[in-house]
Amino acid sequence: METKHDFTYTDWILTEIQFEPEELHARETIFTIGNGYLGTRGTFEESHPLALSATFIHGIYDAVPVVYTELANCPDWLPLVVMIDGERFRLDQGKILEYNRKLDLRQGLLSRSLRWRSPSGKTINITFERFASLADHHVLGQRCQLEAVDFHGLIEIQGSINGYPENKGFNHWEGLDQGKIDKGFWFHSRTRTSQIDIGMAARMRISGIEAALQVNTAPGYPSISATFLIEPHQTVTIEKIVTVFTSRDVEQPVAAAQEKLADLADYITLRNANEQAWTEVWDKSDIVIEGDSKAAFAVRYNLFQLLIAAPRDDEKVSIPAKTLSGFGYHGHIFWDTEIFILPFFTFTQPVLARNLLSYRYHSLNGARRKAAHYGYQGAMYAWESAVTGDEVTPRWALLSDFYAEDIRIWCRDREIHISAVIAYAVWYYWRVTGDDEWMRDYGAEIILDTAIFWDSRVEFNSQAERYEIRGVIGADEYHELVHNNTFTNRLVQWHLEKACIIYDWLQRSFPERSAELAEKLQLTAKIRDNWQDIIKKIWILYNPETELIEQCEGFFQLEDINLADYEPRQKSMQAILGIEGANKRQVLKQPDVLMLLYLMRESAEFPYSKKTLQVNWDYYAPRTDISYGSSLGPAIHAILAADLGKTQEAYERFMQAAMVDLEDRRGNTNEGIHGASAGGIWQAVVFGFGGIQFTDNQPVAHPHLPPGWTRLKFKLYWRGKWHEFDLHQELGTGEGRGYHAPTIRGIIFDLDGVLTDTAKYHYLAWQKLADEQGIPFNRQANEALRGISRRASLMLIIGDRRYSEVQIQEMMERKNDYYTQLIQDITSKDLLPGVVSLLDDLRQAGLKIALGSASKNAHVVIEKLGIADKMDAIADGYSVQRPKPAPDLFLFAAQQLGLPAQQCVVFEDAAAGVDAALAAGMWAVGMGPPERVGAAHIILPNLAGMTWEKLQGKFKDIALQKQ
Repeated sequence: METKHDFTYTDWILTEIQFEPEELHARETIFTIGNGYLGTRGTFEESHPLALSATFIHGIYDAVPVVYTELANCPDWLPLVVMIDGERFRLDQGKILEYNRKLDLRQGLLSRSLRWRSPSGKTINITFERFASLADHHVLGQRCQLEAVDFHGLIEIQGSINGYPENKGFNHWEGLDQGKIDKGFWFHSRTRTSQIDIGMAARMRISGIEAALQVNTAPGYPSISATFLIEPHQTVTIEKIVTVFTSRDVEQPVAAAQEKLADLADYITLRNANEQAWTEVWDKSDIVIEGDSKAAFAVRYNLFQLLIAAPRDDEKVSIPAKTLSGFGYHGHIFWDTEIFILPFFTFTQPVLARNLLSYRYHSLNGARRKAAHYGYQGAMYAWESAVTGDEVTPRWALLSDFYAEDIRIWCRDREIHISAVIAYAVWYYWRVTGDDEWMRDYGAEIILDTAIFWDSRVEFNSQAERYEIRGVIGADEYHELVHNNTFTNRLVQWHLEKACIIYDWLQRSFPERSAELAEKLQLTAKIRDNWQDIIKKIWILYNPETELIEQCEGFFQLEDINLADYEPRQKSMQAILGIEGANKRQVLKQPDVLMLLYLMRESAEFPYSKKTLQVNWDYYAPRTDISYGSSLGPAIHAILAADLGKTQEAYERFMQAAMVDLEDRRGNTNEGIHGASAGGIWQAVVFGFGGIQFTDNQPVAHPHLPPGWTRLKFKLYWRGKWHEFDLHQELGTGEGRGYHAPTIRGIIFDLDGVLTDTAKYHYLAWQKLADEQGIPFNRQANEALRGISRRASLMLIIGDRRYSEVQIQEMMERKNDYYTQLIQDITSKDLLPGVVSLLDDLRQAGLKIALGSASKNAHVVIEKLGIADKMDAIADGYSVQRPKPAPDLFLFAAQQLGLPAQQCVVFEDAAAGVDAALAAGMWAVGMGPPERVGAAHIILPNLAGMTWEKLQGKFKDIALQKQ
């Protein structure tokens, strides 16, 4: 498990262990859930005064001044208010006693558990849970469980839909109607300009208590409410199901939402269906990394964010640059989707890749209108697009400074390489999938009509006898007006080469379609001859002697720069130098020549070669603002660095990309997920570290795994077949290394008595409580408490004395308060002998490590002991219901590690713990005297001097004895 401030990561689960109000907006982005139809930011159900709540549905754009159109923030399905004797549960008031929020990637489930004390002193446990169903994209589920801790009181619940959502102060919706249904309501609204209708329906169910539901249809804010009395330690469950349709999906969205809701099963059934759908998706798309738990989680997290943004049933929408997770870029679609995101889907979810590319087909008319506007032929794709494909890049950047000059955004006019980039994506989708039908019906028209655009866009320099493309912005946006950008010119040449191939293929394979397109696009023999001429004569600024490529005409004459002179810094070089200052210097926002080499790398087409890459890396990498320029750069640098054998740099760039949102490295995660970076991460793992290359028949791996990665496993779809790669790092050849008898891949440690001796603190806390209650207690009595839960321990101490449940709960809390105070002074010096060296040895050997402790303070203790970063998972007193000797805790730990029970070893110092390990079907190592842990497979006095090799030797002895 790795920690960043208040985050912990296991292979599949992100846990936030305390509420940080100043991180609110970034965390809302990070905890986004979705299902490919919609995305909902991680706003709290009870809301917060500073909340930036949003649910975005694909294709629901509406007009807005200056930026033309934007994804409209849709009516909010989350509101769920809890009132306790008239006081509203909210995190900006009262006191948070316990808090954790979890995003479970494996099943797309977001949950939050709190213990909260109201301003008047009433304590309540609250657990929230939500999902956007991957099994049925129109279904949303919410659950809330309440447990009164120390009061009898009146609880009021109100579940609502907020029909007044805003895009940062701008409301796109006009409420039309709403009404009541059995145990719920329906709601109807419409966007103001685009006139898209939304229909929603909701129902609520309460269990654990008798409560009458009331429906209130206040205009724009329909609600279901209930009021009931709750007793101490009584648990009440509230389930809220919401359905949503728009007029993009069906003619009558309100009726569809009501009909869907009426037919739905209960919450648990819907949640299970969602989990099953996720299991099927992960089966194709998962990447397993062993030996680096932080990277393992980060990769899955980024893939999860792509999977929840990819349209499954709609080929007229695409993934915006910020996915469906934030307001950044207004939900507009860039080249990010085709170049950075698409490969992940092409190789693991080709149906989704097809949807994304089909969007470009359906928006061709917008591209044609843009070409005509600028006086060109064919199709010229918008730099930023929405539904129609028309250009929606804002013409001006409006600054918040009253006296600043507005900044002209030139990308819409000059960053024209996107038309070739889309053709590139079409070509590679076809090459990987062999989807001839799609190429015939969709792809060919995209490639040919954009090729016609290039024929009209290039200029012939008769003096130099060459074609040029002047007045552009290349991939590097620090240079806003350049001529003959090599990235653009070479991609245009490549595009025209492929257009010729596609046209010939169409003529041979589908002559009728070929003739149809030739007529529709006015594709004459003269234009095709022009393509060949451009291919031969377009200017590529490449020096065949040095193999150095000039980024654009005159780039080498610009003022040089040493970025090290500007360190340390926290902002981009353009912010430091100014727009004109960056324009005049050899400083790059992102890879440009190196990006071209990356795109040509897979097929080893000109100008790619290993030597050319080395020469240009040495020149351009030091001049690239890789830390604060573009988020698109680090993943590409990681792949190229891996190609060049720069494994450490490759890993650093990879992690920079992988953690860009989880650690808010650029300070703008609040605006939404960096979608292009997420897609680049998949490419960095598969193409960079996995070294995947393609022959005519199949993909082949040439791995160079980062240090510490002992295993890399993934699947690829290639021409109708699935190929599974299971790549391993050699672990060394010392005697015994690699011998598994049995096969062991995970180690689970108990805490007390194994890693540290907090037993003395437990004893002192119990002793203080017993003294206060007048109950005899000594160290001998304390021995009976080893390995059992707090409640079971208290029951043994009080024996047959009679106490009420309220008193028992109070004593448990009092004991825990004493214990918590005592452990505040724990440090790494309190680790038992041999712990650190064994943990390090196990990690070096590539084993997964978990903590399996009944303690509810386990997180705090291992942080103070300084070993949190050595754990891949934590199972603690909050993880399961049944305590040891039930096997649940260790089974949960194995599940978190992603391992079967029989591949795990448990280190335990208590008889109950050993019994739990054996009941789980795991191997047990007992720590302490045989009379206490004699049932274990191996018994050790302590961990001093223990190594993985010695442990394997002991298991080898067991195996030999069984022969």
